[in-house]
Amino acid sequence: MADEWHPYNYIPSAWAAAVFAGLFGITTLAHTYQVYIKRTWYFIPLVLGGVFEVVGFIGRIFSRSNDLSALAPFLIQAIFILTAPTLFAASIYIVLGRIILLVDGERYSWIRQRHLTWAFVMGDMMSLSLQSNGGGLTGGKSEFAINLGKIMIIAGLFAQLAFFGLFIGVAGRFHYRLLNDKPVEKHVSFRWFHWLNRFRWRKASRPSSSTYATYNGPIAVNINELPWRRHIYVLYFSSVLVFVRSVFRVIEYIQGEDGYLLSNEMYLYVFDAVLMFVVMVMFNLIHPSQLTDLYQARVDGARRAAADLELQRTTESRASEGHTPFLGSGGKGRG
Repeated sequence: MADEWHPYNYIPSAWAAAVFAGLFGITTLAHTYQVYIKRTWYFIPLVLGGVFEVVGFIGRIFSRSNDLSALAPFLIQAIFILTAPTLFAASIYIVLGRIILLVDGERYSWIRQRHLTWAFVMGDMMSLSLQSNGGGLTGGKSEFAINLGKIMIIAGLFAQLAFFGLFIGVAGRFHYRLLNDKPVEKHVSFRWFHWLNRFRWRKASRPSSSTYATYNGPIAVNINELPWRRHIYVLYFSSVLVFVRSVFRVIEYIQGEDGYLLSNEMYLYVFDAVLMFVVMVMFNLIHPSQLTDLYQARVDGARRAAADLELQRTTESRASEGHTPFLGSGGKGRG
């Protein structure tokens, strides 16, 4: 029939979808193992992103009939593949926070470490909500619902680009200030109960030395002895890949369903699937658990040193008291 509805402007390749479902499945299983063994629970969003990719490409396999019967799997693949990188972005935000902790570098970051992750993750969640709800509407039968869904997706993608661009700027500025020992003059500090409409600037403490000494322990942090650079370079590389993928998606949806990008399946794989697979593999190879392990070792070392110092002071104090003469009622000293 001439007016028969088709979700795609092409017949989707089942084998290509199966290959990437398998590839994402392998790297997701590897990440699941790494998270469990290393107890890096904060990296669960990336694992969930991998699961989203697997489910999405399985949806493409089952929607290969490209007719009305493929509506459900079509919506599944549209929503899950579209939103998976949002979870990858959340993981990347968390990695920067761990780098800041490792090098004791909060004084070099515009946003305090304890606020940084949540600030960007909240923006990510807004983007995720817009994209997922918009993706659901694109499967509607009314033209109004479809157009509204596309507008929501584009708005979500622009939000993701804005937050991600800001994040790259914050990370780059932190990197520069850390290397040049230039603490920020002010931190932006969020009040989370009113985070949408209220923030305030606080004066940052400005240390007098450049030894990167910790504030809470006797152990100094020498950034040249820590492997933070490899992790921040992976962060930059992954950020660029996610950013490029988001730009591609914006252009794709602006062109519309009859546009060149949405009419050619290979671009989905070149500018989305391949890039996101590389992001996951990069974090398999250079896993942020190293940041956590080294930071925890430093904290434990500082605690042990503090405990040893306290024990030494207690021992010296008791020894001193033991040699203090005690004069009883008879006036004789007591050793």
